[in-house]
This record gives sequence, structure tokens and C-alpha cells, in this order.
Amino acid sequence: MVKNEKTFYITTPIYYPSDKLHIGHAYTTVAGDAMARYKRLRGYDVRYLTGTDEHGQKIERKAREKGVTPQQFVDGIVQGIKELWDRLDVSYDDFIRTTEERHKTAVAKIFERLVAQGDIYKDTYEGWYCTPCESFILERQLVDGNCPDCGRPVEKVKEESYFFRMSKYADRLLRYYEEHPEFIQPESRKNEMINNFIKPGLEDLAVSRTTFDWGVKVPSDPKHVVYVWIDALSNYITALGYGSDDPSLFEKYWPADVHLVGKEIVRFHTIYWPIMLMALDLPLPKQVFGHGWLLMKGSKMSKSVGNVVDPVTLIDRYGLDAVRYYLLREVPFGADGSFTPESFVERLNYDLANDLGNLLNRTVAMMDKYFGGEVQTYVPGATGYDESLKETVRDTVDKVEQAMERMEFSVALSAIWVLIRRTNKYIDETQPWALARDESSRGVLGSVLYCLAESLRIVSILLQPFLTRTPAKIWEQLGVSRGRLTSWDSAREFGRLPAGTRVRKGEPIFPRVETEPEIELIARSMSGGKQPPIEAAAQASQTGEPAEAKPEEGAMPEIGIEDFAKVELRVAQVLAAEPVKKADKLLKLQLDLGHEKRQVVSGIAKYYKPEELIGRKVICVVNLKPVKLRGELSQGMILAASQGDSLTLATVAGDMPNGAIVK
Repeated sequence: MVKNEKTFYITTPIYYPSDKLHIGHAYTTVAGDAMARYKRLRGYDVRYLTGTDEHGQKIERKAREKGVTPQQFVDGIVQGIKELWDRLDVSYDDFIRTTEERHKTAVAKIFERLVAQGDIYKDTYEGWYCTPCESFILERQLVDGNCPDCGRPVEKVKEESYFFRMSKYADRLLRYYEEHPEFIQPESRKNEMINNFIKPGLEDLAVSRTTFDWGVKVPSDPKHVVYVWIDALSNYITALGYGSDDPSLFEKYWPADVHLVGKEIVRFHTIYWPIMLMALDLPLPKQVFGHGWLLMKGSKMSKSVGNVVDPVTLIDRYGLDAVRYYLLREVPFGADGSFTPESFVERLNYDLANDLGNLLNRTVAMMDKYFGGEVQTYVPGATGYDESLKETVRDTVDKVEQAMERMEFSVALSAIWVLIRRTNKYIDETQPWALARDESSRGVLGSVLYCLAESLRIVSILLQPFLTRTPAKIWEQLGVSRGRLTSWDSAREFGRLPAGTRVRKGEPIFPRVETEPEIELIARSMSGGKQPPIEAAAQASQTGEPAEAKPEEGAMPEIGIEDFAKVELRVAQVLAAEPVKKADKLLKLQLDLGHEKRQVVSGIAKYYKPEELIGRKVICVVNLKPVKLRGELSQGMILAASQGDSLTLATVAGDMPNGAIVK
């Protein structure tokens, strides 16, 4: 099977029906949506699949507790999931439910075929079973007697069951891993699968149950219900019509380009699912990307723990794009990350309101003030700063495309913000207010404002996969209509905005919010409305002002959280290091910040040899004004602790991605 290269099939997990989806669930689906939107902008015929996994013992038990049928139970919940996806503006092309006839009919056929060809056989299962995960667990896989995935107690079960001959395909699966190194991403997930599950011996898998009825019945042996992971995983092909009278979508889009999944279900998608496909003689998906979790105070979000964040609450108060931006920018995709009220408000105020919103406001206001709202003629090279700005534009488009192909959403957004901040800097460099005082500089002033508007047009194009409402708001204020000037390819053509275009002053696209009240409000919503512990250093006691602390002698003056938030710290890896000529104390370091490379000069030559630094992960202040030290440009500063004659660099764990935010 060879599918068209300009098609793109992406899936996110079919979620187990829960009466409370939190922002962690939204994380995967919004990421999938960003990728689908990006590929559509690049001209691909995209199919984006999501849905719900509705069978299993857990659903049957919950429905019985509520006095309803399992179907009634899931129907109500699924409607809520669809409404949430609509609120998040998820542009899925299909939403499959495993209770649909198109799915159940195909699953039954798949199961019977695997029985007929000897890949599935009947025996008796005796062992551990995790009902919440709907997963059979081997004795050696238990962690302190509990499920290794969710940490909850497991049950001892003994029942007649059908088994899948997983061991038959173990060697073939390992060869596939070796021949397709891109199949499992990040790389660490592949090592985990090999070392924890395949090398110890891949045992045959129980794939049916007889102790409950809610599921797809085995046609030839109806007392058996198809095991949920055989059932659920098949959705990726049954949604395309596999096993139906019309397999045209399957023939067009399969194999999938990428399955996006949480790291807790990588095993099912990279061991059980590929083996099923091998047994069915079908191509394997091109990639399975197992992303990390969005954590709360170091632990996974859980309704039972009471540490969940409701995305609808955030959307209603701060807007959809603020939520989407935070989810995709805050955490390097693939690693674990934490949601905190402080970081959410900081992203809203500093990235969205200050950097982007203020840039648009200033640009439109100056055009309105100096030229009656009319875009002037672009004069290439009108100032000595134009080429640098255009070079940043070109680099940004390249970096965004490269990052998106690797599903590095935070890296792509970081690159866009480099352009936004460079454009803000261009205002400071050219000083339009000073040009306006000199009538002879009117042409230069018009060209400067043109460059600002054109940079915003390009920024708005690059933001389309991530922020679904903001680009249109920018276009409205710039006087741009959706079409030729908003196409992805036009982002590479600086100077396409027509002179004479009329800009329109509008409301701020991201109003600033008061930091402390909003942090407390979000924290209260996370704790069910109860008064949370006050952790922000800048917050005062409700019963009065905090007692004034006496600083230690020689201590620096106290600062507020807003002052600290102005410092941007990121993980950087040392690529190269060498002494600075005629400077005994200085080393010149080349750093990889994930989305860009930088040179930093540091006074650490007395404490470290250049070769000792290669490969180290250090912490870099990235928004420090560049300076020249002994003729060498230093674009930031690395952090170190010192006392007396000793100094030690501040470092982070080696598996932390380059460019990750330190806070």
C-alpha cells in the first residue's frame, strides 16, 4: 500500500469517558489540532481523528452504580467531550465512538480473522488485572503490588480467555524498531519498550473477557467480549472503513503519519498495535509520539486527588487562544511539564499582552497618528536595521517549519516570539516618534511603519496552527482579508502588504490582567473553591500586611514576582568552548537553546577547562542585553554559584530538552 505523499493522517487517543475532562486531556488534542492545522496550511489533505473508547468493565460498573445502561452512561459523557473539543476549536475530521456499528462490526471481523489464522487461541488466564486501566498486569510488572501505570490496586482474576501470540512477532517487531528509528518518539520511549517489555520476554496477551458483557462479542463464541485494547486500538483503521464495504478512506490515508499518545499508553501503541497490524498484514503507522504529562505540583492531574484544572473555566475568563498558547508553549512536547497559576498569568501578561498585543497596538496607533491609518510605501533599506529584521523573518519561517515537522510546538512558538521581540526592538532602534518630528524623514517613517505591519502580517500567518482566533483579529486591524496575503507561502515574501491598505484601531487582543488576584482565582478553582495555600511570594496575608523582614547585611533589596518574571531563563547545551584571546578569565561558549544557537562569554576560565564543558546542560539568561567583552559578542549569561575561590555552574538533568524554561 502506497498512499499519496500529500495526505496526512493524524490521530489522538480515543478518550475513556469521564465526567470531568481536565486540561491535561486537552493537551494532547490541542497539540494534534495544531499539527493538523499546520499541515493543511502547507497544502496537505489532512484527516484528523479523535473519539471515545466506551467499552469495558469499568464503564459497566459505573453505569450500574448510577442505575442506567452502559450506553446511556456513555452517551451523556460523550456529548460533554464533544462540546469541550468545540470550545477548544479542535478541527477534527472524524470522531469515532467504539460503540458505533461501523466499529463493532469491523472489530468482530478482525478478531475472527486472527482466530482463523492461528494468531489467537483459547486458554485460561490467571493473574492480575487493573480495572481502571483495563489492563492485564504480569507479576513482575507490579509496583508495590499495584498497577505500574495508574498506581491503583489490581484484582486477581481467573477465567477462560483468548490469547494473542505476541511472542510470535517479538523478533519481527524489534527488527522494525531498528529499521525505522523514527517510529517511536522521543527516543527514550523506545528504550523503555525494549528494556522493560520486549527483552524480558514478550508473553502472549489475554484478549477477551467473560466476567462482563459490555463490549464487542466474539461472533463465534459470544460469551467472550473482545479485550478493550484490541477493540480500542482498531479504531485507527475502522474509522477509515477497514473491514467495511467502502474502504476508500483506508486506501487513501493509511498508514497513519503519526499517533499522538500520552506516555502511559505508549506500550499499547508500540507493541500490541504494531503486532496486530503485522498479523493483519497491514502497514504500520509511520510514527508514534509519546508525549509527557501536564503535571500539578509534580503529580499527574486527577479528579480524585482534587488537583485538576478545568479548561472551560480558563477559556471563559481569559479566552481560547490564551489557553491554547499556554498548552503548546509552556511544555516541550515529549517531556513532562507543570501547570501553575503563576506561569499561566505570566504567559498571558508578558508574551501575549506585552509582546504581541502591545506590538499590534503601537503599530496601528502610530499609523493612525502619522498617516491617517494608511499603509505607506515600503522603501528597502530605508534604515540600517531593515535587513536584520528581514533576516529574522526568514530565519523564523525556517525554524517554525523545522520545529513543526519534529512536533516541537514550544520551539516553534519560541521562534515566533523571537521575531515578535525583534520587531518590538526595531521600534526602539528606529524611533518613529523622532522621525515624525523631521518632515524630511517622512518617507523613512512610512517605511518603518510598513515594516512593523508586514512583520505582524507574517507573525499572524505563523500563529495560525496554534492560535485560532488571534490571526483574524490581527488581520482585521491591519486591513488584511483572508486569502493570498494570509497564505503560508506568503510568509516568505516580505513586502507583500499593499501600500494604501487602511488599518483599523481595535480593542487590545490580549488585555493585561492583575497578577496576584488572577493567580489566586485560578488556584482557588483548582482546589474546588477552597482557600488554597498561598505560595506566591508577592501575596499578602488576608488578615493584614506581612511583617517586614529585616534583610541580611549586604543582601540585595527585595523584588516582586513581576520583577523576577522579567528574567527569561532557559536550558542550554554547550556545543563548543574556547578561551578568549588576551583574556585569562574568559571562555567563549557556543550554546544550543533548542530553537537557536547563541554565543556567550563567561568568566569561568579559572574554574573550567573548555573540554570539560562540552555537552553540559547549563542555565542561560536569554533576554539580557547583548554586550561585547574583549571584542567578542556575548548574547546572554550562564548561571553559577560562587563562594570565596570556588565556583560551580548551575546545571540541569541531561534529559531536559534544550530551550526548556527554568523558573
